[in-house]
Amino acid sequence: MHHNRLRTAVLLGALSAFLLAAGVWLGGGAGARIAVVVALVTCGVAYFTADRIALSALRARPVAEVEQPHLYRVVRDLCTETRRPMPRLYVSPTMQPNAFATGRSPRDSAVCVTHGLLGLLDERELKGVLGHELSHINNRDTLISSVAGALATMITYVGYVGLFSGSDDDEGPGFLGAILVVILGPVAATMIQMAISRSREFAADDAGVRLTGDPLALASALRKIEMEARRLPLPENGRLTSAGHMMFVNPFRCAGLGRLFATHPPVAVRIARLERMAGYRR
Repeated sequence: MHHNRLRTAVLLGALSAFLLAAGVWLGGGAGARIAVVVALVTCGVAYFTADRIALSALRARPVAEVEQPHLYRVVRDLCTETRRPMPRLYVSPTMQPNAFATGRSPRDSAVCVTHGLLGLLDERELKGVLGHELSHINNRDTLISSVAGALATMITYVGYVGLFSGSDDDEGPGFLGAILVVILGPVAATMIQMAISRSREFAADDAGVRLTGDPLALASALRKIEMEARRLPLPENGRLTSAGHMMFVNPFRCAGLGRLFATHPPVAVRIARLERMAGYRR
């Protein structure tokens, strides 16, 4: 948890330094002053609204217990077991089965599941996935994940603004705009990959299994979700790719921006680890 807070501070500091350097390069002293303001606003927005940015990327909406009593019951049972506060629950209309957790702390957290997930998994498998996501919250993984995703979203957005507003003759994007897109996309992806360790998924799998006591249910959920995610990949637009690292499995095809932003370990490796926990030997 301490390391996640430290990485968050380093990530925000790195972004501020990058914006300051860009401001000096583009506008000298005046550009530096503007960059300081932009950095402060960007970091503040990323820290305090990161959860809403991630949820809006998947068009998620909050659901009441009367709408999803089964979902509430499973999450409440898991939270009671860990003596942690109940997160806010959201459902995304996305047909691809997936889930993610977001928020700065267990008291300010949210869990989102997709419509496809609710229709695909049985209760044991759903409990395994939700145990995994609650473990991310309890480990404070969501702090660094949410901030990194929000920063990447804003960096990518700045690049596209530069692309479409950098023209000098209204006939197309200017040279500077094109340079911004070429540079800022990989910068956004690199910031996420530096901040997010693939080992966090293994750690969340382990903690989720300790919570539910059912590693084979989580392994079964992984198989089903990966198969459907390959059949129904999400479109690789800027907002979704910046939130993809939070999800239970990689929601994109392993090509293009999806490969650039990849932060998930192979599902086959995760399943093999879970089967070993259950004492299964191939």
